[in-house]
Amino acid sequence: MELAPPSRPGPRWLLLLLLLLPLPLLGQSALGAVTDEPTEEGKEVWGYVTVRQDAHMFWWLYYATHPCKNFSELPLVMWLQGGPGGSSTGFGNFQEIGPLDTDLKPRKTTWLQAASLLFVDNPVGTGFSYVNKSASYAKDLAMVAADMMVLLKTFFDCHKEFQTIPFYIFSESYGGKMAAGIGLELYKAVQQGTIKCNFSGVALGDSWISPVDSVLSWGPYLYSMSLLDDQGLAEVSHVAEQVLDAVNKGLYKEATQLWEKAEMVIEKNTDGVNFYNILTKDTPMSSMESSLEFMRSHLVRLCQRHVRHLHGDSLSQLMNGPIRKKLKIIPEDFSWGAQSSNVFMNMEGDFMKPVISIVDELLEAGVNVTVYNGQLDLIVDTMGQEAWVRKLKWPELPKFNQLRWKALYSDPKSSETSAFVKSYKNLAFYWILRAGHMVPSDQGDMALKMMKLVTQQE
Repeated sequence: MELAPPSRPGPRWLLLLLLLLPLPLLGQSALGAVTDEPTEEGKEVWGYVTVRQDAHMFWWLYYATHPCKNFSELPLVMWLQGGPGGSSTGFGNFQEIGPLDTDLKPRKTTWLQAASLLFVDNPVGTGFSYVNKSASYAKDLAMVAADMMVLLKTFFDCHKEFQTIPFYIFSESYGGKMAAGIGLELYKAVQQGTIKCNFSGVALGDSWISPVDSVLSWGPYLYSMSLLDDQGLAEVSHVAEQVLDAVNKGLYKEATQLWEKAEMVIEKNTDGVNFYNILTKDTPMSSMESSLEFMRSHLVRLCQRHVRHLHGDSLSQLMNGPIRKKLKIIPEDFSWGAQSSNVFMNMEGDFMKPVISIVDELLEAGVNVTVYNGQLDLIVDTMGQEAWVRKLKWPELPKFNQLRWKALYSDPKSSETSAFVKSYKNLAFYWILRAGHMVPSDQGDMALKMMKLVTQQE
C-alpha cells in the first residue's frame, strides 16, 4: 500500500504510516468472504459477503491482543451500530471500542484486550456495505436478520477457528433492536445445525426495543432533571399519548411521524437538549439551515438527527481517506456512508414496532440477555428501558424484580460508583452512571468492565 506523504515527513507521520500498513490478507475479494485466515492474535482481516443479489455486506475482524492469552482463549464479540445506517466499522470501531481512535492513536479501553472483535456494517447500504439497486435495501427486521444469517454462516464456515469460541452480540441503539432479532434467528440456526458457532448471548445497549416506552418516558425524565416546566411536560406528554395511540392501532408509519413531532416539541421546550446526552446541547443551526430543516420531510429530519451524528466530518475523512486506502477492496464508485440515509428511509415502517416479544423468546430459549443503559441518555432513556423490561412475560421476571442491585466500580482503588447491576439466571441489567447514549465513548473503563462481566471474564 502507498500513501501520499505529507509536505514535511516526521515521526508522527511515520507512526501513522505504520499503523495504517495492512496486515496479511489472504483470499479477499469484493464479493466474497476471506477463505484462509491468519491464526495469530494481533491480526485483522476484512471482506464482503453478498447476502442477496445486489446486496453486499462489509465486515472487519480484529483478533484479540491479550498480553497473556491466545485469541482462542477469549470470546468473539460482534458489534452492531444504530441508526439504522450507523457504521459499526466506522463509529463503533474508531469512536467506541476498537484498537485505535479517530486520530489513529491506541485506545486504552479497547475491547480488543479482552475479546476478538467483529464489526459489521448492517443493514446493507450502511458504512462500506452497499447495494447495486435501490430495491435491495432492507425494509424490516426480518430482512435484516435474514441478511445477517447469510453473513454469519459464511463467516463461521470460513473462520472455523471461531466456531467453538463463545460468541456474543453487543449492540447500541437501533443496533439493539437488530441484535434481538438477529440473536433469535441465530439461536434457531445453531439449533438446526445450519450455522456452527458457540452463540453465548446478546447485550442490548441503550436499545430501541420498545420505542413507545422511550417516548412515553421522555417527559417525566426531562421534568425530573429540570429540563421541562409544567407546560412543557404537558405538551410532550400530549404528543407521546398520540404516539401510543398510533402504535396500539398498528399505524407504525404514522407513529414514526409523531415520534419526530415529539422530538421537535422537546427541542422547543428544552432549548435544544441533546438527545444523546442531556448535559450537553445540540449545535444550533443557522437560520438558513433551520428553514431547510423545516421544509424537509419528517423522515429526512429524523435521519439528519439520528444518523448524521454517526458520520462526523473527521470520521468520514478518515474512512474515505486512509482507511479506504488500507482496505483496498472498496468499489471505486462508492464511498463510506454514501447510502446510509437510504438505509434509514427504507426502514420507515419498522422504526416504531416493539420487539419485547423477541426478547421474551430469547429468555425462554435460555439465551443470555444483557440490558445496559447510560444514565444521561434521552433518546433511549433508562426509565423507558425499565418500563419494557417490566412488560416481559418471562416466568422468572418476578424473581429478577425482587433482587437488589449491586454497585460496581471501574477503578478498584476508587470508592466512586460507576454502575449498578442486577442479574438473575439469563437476564442482567446494568445502569451505567455518567454515560449518555454511547456508553463506551462516555465511560470506557466501565464499558470494558461490563463486557468482561457479561462474557464471564470477571
